[in-house]
Amino acid sequence: MQIITGIATLCVASAAFANEAAAEAVTKNFDGTGIALAAAIAIAIAAFGGALGQGISIKTALESIGRNPSAANKITTPMIIGLAMIESLVIYALVIALMLVLKI
Repeated sequence: MQIITGIATLCVASAAFANEAAAEAVTKNFDGTGIALAAAIAIAIAAFGGALGQGISIKTALESIGRNPSAANKITTPMIIGLAMIESLVIYALVIALMLVLKI
């Protein structure tokens, strides 16, 4: 089994090294649209996930307060902390997307 793996590795490596001219041609024609598209998709997914998480969190907290109004103070503080954590993840995605776009 190790012999087959070694032979396969040698075959793949030689094909990769033989294509250096094509790799240079691709690098010269690179305009960064792929990075910009990836950044846009990352922001879209992060915003969707953050909004979904915040909506579920608030819905659950309001249902809990509706069932037990005297526990409103105990529920509100952890809910706000959780919402801040969810929002920070979306902001991290924005920072990473901006870093990607500014690398172009």
